[in-house]
Amino acid sequence: MLTPLDIHNKEFGRSLRGYNEDEVNEFLDRVIKDYEALVRENRLLEEKVASLEERLQHFQNLEDTLSKSIIIAQETGEEVKANARKEAQLIVKEAEKNADRIVNESLVKSRKMAMEIDEIQKQASVYRARFRSLVSAQLELLESEQWNHLLDEKTIRLEE
Repeated sequence: MLTPLDIHNKEFGRSLRGYNEDEVNEFLDRVIKDYEALVRENRLLEEKVASLEERLQHFQNLEDTLSKSIIIAQETGEEVKANARKEAQLIVKEAEKNADRIVNESLVKSRKMAMEIDEIQKQASVYRARFRSLVSAQLELLESEQWNHLLDEKTIRLEE
């Protein structure tokens, strides 16, 4: 690549009908200045491009990181949903087991109470029959001749 110093140090051979040396030198000075300006501008643009490429790389890395974070968040969300479903199923199963246990206990208690009610009804029937028998026996006693005889004897004693 040609540098401004190369242009400045360039020597041209002399010839008889050659160019005006002062004009050539003046033109070369202008070319050197313009070329130096272009080289400076080119360096600035290269630095700017490097800076922009660095920023671009930073943003690409940031984009990659964000994409990975989103993917991880989605996977975590799915995992949380799956765990919640499993936990809900376990809770439902536990509730069903508890409900079955409660129903079974209620059935056992209900049967036990029905048996106790039957026993109480039987005892009440027996008691009623015995009470009826006792009342009947007492009525027979009251209506019997012996009772009348006892009353007569007591009445006699009271009169004496």
